Amino acid sequence: MSTGMKNIAAALLGALTALGVCAAVLFAGVLDQDRDDTAADAGGRAPVSAPAGSGPDAKPAAGGSLAELYASVKDGVVFVQAGQATGSGFVIDDEGHIVTNQHVVADAYGRVAVQIGETDTSVPATIVGTDPSTDLALLKVDPAQAGGLHPLELADADSVEVGEPVIAIGSPFGLQSTLTSGIVSALDREIRSPNGNAISGVIQTDAAINPGNSGGPLIDADGKVIGVNAQIASASGGSTGVGFAISVATVEQVVPRLKAGGGAQPQQPGPGLPRDGQEPGYGPAPDGAPQLSEEQLRELLERLEEQRRRQAPAPFGYGG
Repeated sequence: MSTGMKNIAAALLGALTALGVCAAVLFAGVLDQDRDDTAADAGGRAPVSAPAGSGPDAKPAAGGSLAELYASVKDGVVFVQAGQATGSGFVIDDEGHIVTNQHVVADAYGRVAVQIGETDTSVPATIVGTDPSTDLALLKVDPAQAGGLHPLELADADSVEVGEPVIAIGSPFGLQSTLTSGIVSALDREIRSPNGNAISGVIQTDAAINPGNSGGPLIDADGKVIGVNAQIASASGGSTGVGFAISVATVEQVVPRLKAGGGAQPQQPGPGLPRDGQEPGYGPAPDGAPQLSEEQLRELLERLEEQRRRQAPAPFGYGG
């Protein structure tokens, strides 16, 4: 073999030897890594994993999916039937107390019933008290009649931030247990109560709020109530993405006073208007006053409701 051919063969042999050494080193590295992982598991240390919240099926750490969040709170939301008006509310304790808006029960004349969660069974409720200056009202049902209560937890008002995700649950247009979602659009807004008082510290949201949502909860990603849906800014009367919820801070101030009997007492029926448990058009009229027929009563209530809505400060309107 010539000297040139010997040099080429030696070079090829050297290259193959180097590749073999590299492969052996890489393989040994893999084995060592496997041993290290096994040792780490045996020593009780958590194995390395993808960061939380990553991957195609990841969900927000705080509240999970909207479906999960809805399922966790829906049984604490109620549909309110107050005379001819309807609205929403939510359970706050095991004693059967329910928070709603004052304007929802303003013309109830003591006749209030609620449907809790997704049930279609009506339970009678009493009006514990109302506060027209903050547009809040407190109702109460008998826990035994309610068949199990699921109170919603109130959030820390100071923890609410602009941009955080929220959901609203209520009965827009009588459609019970309706879910809408959005964000906290702004804080510290001011709206007017039914009696013209300024309500401060109000939360603005773009979650859809429509007639019938009033009194329902605005809920954060942790399933806690941050506000009571009350009004919308709209020229048409429907949702335009600008809704307002009375802050939970106001709720925490007003509800204990209402429980203690410090709020306005429920409006009592006037001449010819039905009392609790009395059907329209039946029974003696108080003080010998003429009694209204069912049709006359309905017309009267409709006129009162129309008058109340005309007096709402424009461009704001009540959610329900």
